[in-house]
Amino acid sequence: MKSWLKLAVLLGLGAVTSAAAAADLAMLSNGNSIRHERRRTMGSVTRLYLGADDESFIDVPTKEIDHFEQDLSPAPVAAPASASPVGNPPAASAPLLQPLPQAAVNIRTAPTQPLSMQQLSDVIHNSSDLHHLDPDLVNSVIHAESGFNQHARSPKGAQGLMQLMPGTASQLGVSNAYDAQANVEGGTKYLRELLELYNFDLVKALAAYNAGPQRVAKYHGVPPYYETQAYIARIIKDFNRKKLAQQKAAAVAKKAAVTKKAAAAKAPAHRPGPPKQASIATPGQPASP
Repeated sequence: MKSWLKLAVLLGLGAVTSAAAAADLAMLSNGNSIRHERRRTMGSVTRLYLGADDESFIDVPTKEIDHFEQDLSPAPVAAPASASPVGNPPAASAPLLQPLPQAAVNIRTAPTQPLSMQQLSDVIHNSSDLHHLDPDLVNSVIHAESGFNQHARSPKGAQGLMQLMPGTASQLGVSNAYDAQANVEGGTKYLRELLELYNFDLVKALAAYNAGPQRVAKYHGVPPYYETQAYIARIIKDFNRKKLAQQKAAAVAKKAAVTKKAAAAKAPAHRPGPPKQASIATPGQPASP
């Protein structure tokens, strides 16, 4: 895993508001806070659960938590109706990508021949390598955005796998948002820009991808919109599930290798003796066995 991604997931210092009224705030020593429904201390880290399940969580070093407070902010509200830069409410014009007037957008929207799953996997890995992202993260974003429907179109006009709005796609150099390769490359580039903007704080980057950077700036973190909060929790849950499965598989493989090595060490070594030589028979005598 790339070093920045490990930091973003395990030390993510964004704020995700729980839909429950009894949420708490973990007040961090760097001034940020993380809203969570419950928590559990595990050695040197504290696991903050973002939702009701056990898979949407962020691990934070306990020493980075100054104290906890009850979350007294208003309950999450519905997002505004206008569209965000990537097609998910609420609306915001990003400082990185200012929306263009629709008349100025020259973008082809004709559906293209969809890629096979293997071809799509190659595109995701290549784009992730190019922009130094974990392909599992990009996969989780695509899963949340479009469910891997290469010709997906939202009611607000967001298109393709990573749900790019026409203006955003144009500024990213994506001439056809239904071209799976161009869409993934553009969306991955934008996600990388957002991570750099927020010092690789994954939670804030996802909030900006969904709601727009101006909303994140306005609320000093994740906007108080249920859809945005659920979107972040869904991606983190999916990403954590992938990483936990990989860790378990690696642990099983390591245990099997150790067991095999131990069994080989205990097995008696086979030491063949000198080869048995047959004597040469003399005339009139049979050769000895």
